[in-house]
Amino acid sequence: MLVPPYVELSFGVIGETLPADHGYGLYSAISKICPALHEQEGVSIQTITGIPDRRGRIYLTKDKSFLRIRLPYDPDLISRSLTLAGKQLTIGNHRISLGIPQFLTLQPADILKARIVVIKGFQDAEAFLKAAKYKLQLLDINGVASIPLNEKEEPDRKTIKIKSFTVVGFGVVVENLTAEDSIKLQVAGIGGKHRMGCGVFVPFRGEA
Repeated sequence: MLVPPYVELSFGVIGETLPADHGYGLYSAISKICPALHEQEGVSIQTITGIPDRRGRIYLTKDKSFLRIRLPYDPDLISRSLTLAGKQLTIGNHRISLGIPQFLTLQPADILKARIVVIKGFQDAEAFLKAAKYKLQLLDINGVASIPLNEKEEPDRKTIKIKSFTVVGFGVVVENLTAEDSIKLQVAGIGGKHRMGCGVFVPFRGEA
């Protein structure tokens, strides 16, 4: 499988708070300003990181809160995506402003983690993990997939709200990846809703 070149645009975020579950709201706000990202295949949008208050919000910080958009290396698409720079986004009752983006290349790592992966029809942890492993096989990716445990020592089950629907997913860690498979997984992801922060894998810097 030939992996096309991909880049990430990393926008600094200025604001105070966001809903912890903001994947759909973020995607909607971005699509209004940059319809090209709504129409383009192969685009993924990572949710913005922050400090959780455990009550449904996150606090944004200057050093750690970024909007990262992963997309094919297409000069025209990148040019249109740059229209987001300096813009203000409204997500529910929250407002954020975006800075000038940095261009980042995908870097291989032997352990990748996705905050949430959604696979339609799989809401039980055991069945979900089997489906996730099958998705990796279809991509010809050799790695050891697992669902990390949360603070209650239970499989890391998460949800994302899309309009009036609640979609269930799980956090996923994939270990023992070759450099080629690591890049392949970052490009392809697994499951659905990649533009809403689901199925997006990033290098994992901790204990798996």
